[in-house]
Amino acid sequence: MELLIDKLESEIGIILIVTDGDRLCALDYADYEERMTSLLRTRYGQFYLKEMSNPNGMSSLLQAYLDGEIAAIDTILVNPGGTSFQRQVWATLRTIPPGKTASYGELAQRLGKPTAYRAVGMANSLNPVSIVIPCHRVIGAKAHLTGYAGGLERKRWLLQHEGVDLERLSDRSKQPSTLI
Repeated sequence: MELLIDKLESEIGIILIVTDGDRLCALDYADYEERMTSLLRTRYGQFYLKEMSNPNGMSSLLQAYLDGEIAAIDTILVNPGGTSFQRQVWATLRTIPPGKTASYGELAQRLGKPTAYRAVGMANSLNPVSIVIPCHRVIGAKAHLTGYAGGLERKRWLLQHEGVDLERLSDRSKQPSTLI
């Protein structure tokens, strides 16, 4: 199988953009290329990465996002693979608006599976299409920044880039939690 790859330099490092010709099937950072390749191998078995500049305009859309046109990535078609549950989680991630965050528990509620927050977290961690499927918008139950496959500094940058007030988020994490 031939997949197309482009590399985009950014403030948060080199971003690898992989498409199947029509849809985005992987987006990761160059320093996590091994992780991306492993996910692609699990999905496709044997594949070949052919370098191509701006496949289907996806690199331009990602650059527009990085330049401040946050909604530019909303038009990118994705083909992340995964199980039925993972695809549900990833589709739900795309409903979190820029500048907003949600907890794993809130995502589980949205999916109609309120006790599945750990499974939601696992699906989130296996997201092969970073940024476009915005797993960086997911935070811990007490509004803490939690793990991000690209590193917490990148997560912090992406959230600030999208307008999340991290100080307010930090203040919210210090308040006692209440069940509603």
